[in-house]
Amino acid sequence: MHFLDRIHPERRLTGFTKLDGTVRFYGFVKAIMRGLNCRKVMDFGAGRGAVASLDHGWRRELQDLRQYGAEVWACDVDPVVAEHPCSDHQVVLDPSAPLPFEDNFFDMIVSDVTFEHLDDPGAAARELLRVLRPGGVICARTPNKYGYASLLTRLVPNWLHVKFLRRIQPGREAKDIFPTRFRLNSVRAARRHFAGAEVHWFRDSAEPAYYFGNGILYRLGLLTHKLLPDALATSLCLFIVKQR
Repeated sequence: MHFLDRIHPERRLTGFTKLDGTVRFYGFVKAIMRGLNCRKVMDFGAGRGAVASLDHGWRRELQDLRQYGAEVWACDVDPVVAEHPCSDHQVVLDPSAPLPFEDNFFDMIVSDVTFEHLDDPGAAARELLRVLRPGGVICARTPNKYGYASLLTRLVPNWLHVKFLRRIQPGREAKDIFPTRFRLNSVRAARRHFAGAEVHWFRDSAEPAYYFGNGILYRLGLLTHKLLPDALATSLCLFIVKQR
């Protein structure tokens, strides 16, 4: 039996734990989708959809945004987005150009672990708001700027990230690791760059992600997460509402 199944017996039944940050974040995303009656949704920074293609069951269903009648555009600067399995359209973005969509085009924009990679968060925020309809919502999950994982990541040069993350997360592929900037990873930064929009959020410390496959380190991570004050939580989930 895997040590995670001993720590989290519910994992044997569901495939995920009660602490699963993906389940928590996408639970909010799906609730908002239903409330907005979304018809057009952008997955911003979608990549190749690796998690959605490898995951199974409920977690995969939650991350598949093609529900409730929504049409999904997967968008990324990397051409690998053409492989995205959970979208109706795949769009390669030019980081130096405006988003290739009309004003007020989308009902919702979802961005999962992308904001930390943005070189120019101000320009990105303006474009995201431009293509979002009034009353629409941007749902974004990103590492909290003040969480220990982000602080440790900033100590490691970007050119070493592939080697470092492959050691602590052996299943992680090099092509899914990108340079981090941490310029849009706090509530303060979100309020500044999305000026004029309503910014809602919650911070989350889900199950530890960096434990080298070691059960003792995982348990120490769990204890650390329990003791962390909210301001130092590992993840930040943002829900940004464009004014009507």
